[in-house]
Amino acid sequence: MDKLPDPEVSVTADDVAAAAGVSRWTVARAFKKDASISPGSRDRVLTAARRLGYAPDLLAASLASDRSNLVALITNDFNNPHKLVLLERLTRILSGHGWATLLIHMSDSDDASAALLAASQRRVDAAVLIGTRFDDSVLDTALGARRVKKLVVFARYSQNPNTLTIACDDILAMGRIADHLVERGYRRPAFLAGPDTQSAKLHRKSAFIEHWRSRTGGDVATVHAEAYDFGAAIEAVSLLFTGAMESRPDVLVCENDILAIGAMDALRYRLGLKVPEDVAVTGFDDIPLSLSPAYRLTTYRQPITQMAEALFDVLEGKREGDVLLPGQFIARDTA
Repeated sequence: MDKLPDPEVSVTADDVAAAAGVSRWTVARAFKKDASISPGSRDRVLTAARRLGYAPDLLAASLASDRSNLVALITNDFNNPHKLVLLERLTRILSGHGWATLLIHMSDSDDASAALLAASQRRVDAAVLIGTRFDDSVLDTALGARRVKKLVVFARYSQNPNTLTIACDDILAMGRIADHLVERGYRRPAFLAGPDTQSAKLHRKSAFIEHWRSRTGGDVATVHAEAYDFGAAIEAVSLLFTGAMESRPDVLVCENDILAIGAMDALRYRLGLKVPEDVAVTGFDDIPLSLSPAYRLTTYRQPITQMAEALFDVLEGKREGDVLLPGQFIARDTA
C-alpha cells in the first residue's frame, strides 16, 4: 500500500521528474492540455504526481505565460432563478474545456468597479458580466484602467464598443411571441419589464412594442417592476390592474419567467382572475418552474448551451464580435 504524502512537505516538479524518470520540462508539459508529449510519458508523470501529492502552481504558471485560464463571472440578481441555471451551464461547459471560473458577487451598481478590480487582482483572462447593476461608465473606467483584458456582457446587451455581447436575439424572440399572440386573437397587451435603469439592457420591451405596432398598429401598455423577483412582479401587476384603464389588458407579456410567475399569482390570488381565460401570460427564459403544473407557462427558451460554447470560442480567440443567437418559442397553457 502506497504511503500517503506528508502534507507538511512541499512537493516540487523536480521531485515528480525524479520519480517519473523524466525532465522537469516534461512534467510541465504533462499538465498542459495541448502540449506535445507522448502518452507514456504523460502517464508516468501523472502517476508519480498522484503518489507524491503534487499539483502544479497555476498562479506561477500564469505569471510565466500571461494566461491563467481563469474567468471571473460577476453577477447579482440571485432572486432570479434563471441566474442559477446560467451559472450552472457556464461553469460546467467552461470546466469541460479546461477553464476555471471565479464567482464574484456584485450587490449593486456601486460594487461594479470593486468587482472588476477584484477580478483583475486575480489575473483572470476575462470578466463575464451577468448582472443588472452595471452601466457603460463603469465599463469605460475598468477598460481605461486596464483592469481586465477582456469584458464580456452575457445574456444582456451593452452599447460599449470595447465590450463583447453574447446573448439571445431579443428582436427575433419578441417577434415570435408577438406573432403568436396576434394569431391567437389577443389585442390589448401590457408589457411587464424589470427595473428601468441605465444598466446594460435587454431589448425585449422595445422589440415587442415595435413588432406589435407593425403587426396591429396598436399601442402596448408598460409597467416596470422594481426588481426581477416574484414579489416585485405581484406589486407591479396589482397596481396595473387596479389603476384607471380604459380596458383591461388581455395578455401580459413579461420580460422573464420569474416576473411572469409573480404576475400569474397576482392575477389569480390577489385579483381573482383566471389565466388564460381572463388574462393570458407569457414569460422568457424557460426556467424549470415554468414547466410546473401550477404554471405551464408559455415562454421563450434561451440558447444557454450555445451561448456558453460561444463564450469559450471568444476566450480561445476563435470568435470576435457580438454573438446573438436564436432561442426556441415554447407554447404551453398560459397563452
